[in-house]
Amino acid sequence: MGELLKGKVAIVTGAGKGLGRAEAIALAAQGAKVVVNDLGTATDGSGVSRGPADEVVAEIKKAGGQAVPSYASVAVVDGAESIIKTAVDSFGRLDILVNNAGFNRDRMIYNTTDEEWDSVIKTNLSGTFYCTRATCRVMKQQNYGRIISTSSHAGLGNMGQANYSAAKEGIVGLTRTVARDMQRYGVTCNVIRPVAGTRGFIEMVNEKGLKDAWSRMWGAELAEKRLKQMLELNQPEDVAGLVVYLASEKASNVNGCVFEVWHGHIGIYVDPPPIEQVLWKDGLWTVEELVETMPSTLTRNKTHDLPAIFPF
Repeated sequence: MGELLKGKVAIVTGAGKGLGRAEAIALAAQGAKVVVNDLGTATDGSGVSRGPADEVVAEIKKAGGQAVPSYASVAVVDGAESIIKTAVDSFGRLDILVNNAGFNRDRMIYNTTDEEWDSVIKTNLSGTFYCTRATCRVMKQQNYGRIISTSSHAGLGNMGQANYSAAKEGIVGLTRTVARDMQRYGVTCNVIRPVAGTRGFIEMVNEKGLKDAWSRMWGAELAEKRLKQMLELNQPEDVAGLVVYLASEKASNVNGCVFEVWHGHIGIYVDPPPIEQVLWKDGLWTVEELVETMPSTLTRNKTHDLPAIFPF
């Protein structure tokens, strides 16, 4: 057992499988007492089960760590607040929140139903907000805390994921503002865009025809390369180390930052994003002037067909 997080109390939402599981185990391995929260749903948010949370708690305890389960839903206020209460009631304080809970229901925008939109936004974005708000109330009183939330490269725009993309990029904006709201109280708030072969991705490959769809978009060779990267190289454990670091006192200067992380790679985004080019004149731009000027300046290299969002 390491001691980087000795005496700290952590919550990881969606910790029953995949990224959340790896993060909870890694935090516990560095001495944190962990609330393992998981509703036990399928990758599309359906069903409930106590099994995933219980299994991770048992694994942490077997390794000599301390953990308790939480089966509450982050998507409702009472559920989210009960998760934070579990940490305080069980361990007396709360130092670390890892917002990981979420799911996706992919559909082209013209076929997305109200329910598919609402359910994904509610769990991914509202759930992150509900847990963060309740956590900040505790951390404000303590004058200390670490919050790490989970975005996605899908937030940069991904075909068939309007609901998920909106939620995940909303988390980035939420993180930036929470970082500013809480900096005076010794609390940091950062966000990661992880790439890992989670159970949801494996299910899309095996059961939902993702391999064929990628082959049609990019050709068989590139699709195979990206699938290999996702399924064989990028594992949830590759993400956990960065989360542990951001959760530690060693990262007290890191606040409001956006990271991407996968196997052997940790990157940080320029924030706020820089303006690539400026079109300026002294006075109003007329429509006629823009029609004449834009194609050779700001939009010169833009194309109708957009590139893939994958960073590899």
